[in-house]
Amino acid sequence: MTRDLSKELDELKQQMADLQQLVRHFMPERKGSAAVSHPVTSRHEPTTEPGDEADVANSVFYSGRMQVNGLGLRLEPQERRMEQLLGLNGEKAAKVLAALGHKQRLDILRAVLQEPLTGAELVDRLNMGTTGQLYHHLKALQGADLLVQEHGGRYTLPRHRLLPFLLLLAAAGDLLDASDYLAMQETRDQAGTYFSAAADLDVHHLLWAVVENSILEHQEGYCSEVGIFLHGDGSVTVADNGRGIPAQLLPGTNLSNVQSVLTDIGRFSSAAPYQVPGAEKGITIAIANALSQKLTVEVRRDGKIYRQEYRRGIPQTDLLTVGISSETGTRITFTPDSDLFGAGLERTKLEERIEELREAYPRLAIAVFD
Repeated sequence: MTRDLSKELDELKQQMADLQQLVRHFMPERKGSAAVSHPVTSRHEPTTEPGDEADVANSVFYSGRMQVNGLGLRLEPQERRMEQLLGLNGEKAAKVLAALGHKQRLDILRAVLQEPLTGAELVDRLNMGTTGQLYHHLKALQGADLLVQEHGGRYTLPRHRLLPFLLLLAAAGDLLDASDYLAMQETRDQAGTYFSAAADLDVHHLLWAVVENSILEHQEGYCSEVGIFLHGDGSVTVADNGRGIPAQLLPGTNLSNVQSVLTDIGRFSSAAPYQVPGAEKGITIAIANALSQKLTVEVRRDGKIYRQEYRRGIPQTDLLTVGISSETGTRITFTPDSDLFGAGLERTKLEERIEELREAYPRLAIAVFD
């Protein structure tokens, strides 16, 4: 068999030309410069430089390689220009998102992404109870071309949908904290449910909810001192010598444990939070954060000092390492939101409640300082 070297050379040249064009998209040339050095930026801060608007195409590029069900797949580089993304048919895009906008449907797709499964296997794997509920979701996913049934009755994702679905999961992962922030706003809108219906919102209960976090640490045997510091600007600091809220990232996320504690409204729903007599719901430290104009948390743990700032429950900074210390403990400084709370803290009420806490926890030293 005779090789057509001329044809092969032409094909190679074309492949090189295609590769050069792709590289230009990712690394645009600068006039008068043979090489460009890009500064290192954080994960959420795109690099911008003079001339970027003219030099860089407004496009999103994506590609990928993956092992799915024992098969190695390579997805060719794709490009979506900004005008394409902004010009998507809103009604159709909403239908696609609606098809995925159900926890059990997402669970189905994630399950069959790991291995093809029959309907009966899905019911068992996802603890759905009945097949009727399952097939309602299967029909919707098949109608959206997000699910196919193979020979043998097993369901799986179409190959051409694998990368878009994984990209959607990746984007959702980066937006997960948005759900916490929405919950923060809902908490503010329903602030009255955390307080007695017979009275206005009492700022003292917000303080005791924060103190409760230190008391829980004391009950675990790790906190012996709590200080409450009143400041002239209306803010208050609660400091303890407990272990300090863990600072490491939660598994599989970019979210610190500290931020989760302070933003996840439902995190301690089963942990008996501080309860205002006559209120519908209990107050956790995350709820106190949502009802504060601003809050700063400082954690001393593992030989380091960590700090993060919030406004109305929304993080204003990452969890920063700001120093070193051999001590441990958590320090919360917060300013109750003046839009929600009227009068400030009263020293007499504070002393009355602290005396009750001293009687309830005789081994816990607790005091108020101006």
